[in-house]
Amino acid sequence: METGRVQEPRQERSRATRARLLESAVALLAERGVPGTTVGAVAERAGVSRGAAQHHFQTREDLFVAAFDSMADGLITGLRRLMEDLPEGPGRVEAMVVLLFDVFSGTEFQAALQLWTGAASDPDLYPRVVPLEQRVGREAHRAAVEVLGADESVPGVRETVQATLDLARGLGLANLLTDDTARRHRIARQWAAMLERELERSPAA
Repeated sequence: METGRVQEPRQERSRATRARLLESAVALLAERGVPGTTVGAVAERAGVSRGAAQHHFQTREDLFVAAFDSMADGLITGLRRLMEDLPEGPGRVEAMVVLLFDVFSGTEFQAALQLWTGAASDPDLYPRVVPLEQRVGREAHRAAVEVLGADESVPGVRETVQATLDLARGLGLANLLTDDTARRHRIARQWAAMLERELERSPAA
């Protein structure tokens, strides 16, 4: 019983250290991209030794993949939580589009963009990142369809929902260099009006 009490605090400390490392990796990826995100830099940001970081992640690729997995979970969970608070009735579609565009311009998505860019030319990282990126795409699409009540059996509806997500990603990329909030919200209002017209063709809308 004494051994169990000792092990539990150690496990809690280990989980807390891992969480700090992942949070620091996401922040550094968003700020510095892949080249500037080393295991040493992440350990320093997290306030732990390099050895402690390597205990959890033997390679930088292991750290990146775990950080991306954490980003994906945070992005989708946060998106669904925010979508639960969207208003019903008029204005719901526009509110959802603005929300999507803002989420895909946040720190987690900025970090994901940096990692995707780095993985594109990294033969070790690429095969590990692609399945995670595909999961984010699937989950985000599913969440949007559920919130909109979209009937994807209607020709063009699935493509329009996907175009909304693709546009959100593109605007997130534009936000890497400068704060694009004002222009992003103007585009969101215009796109929402177009999306709403498309969804009116759907019996489920």
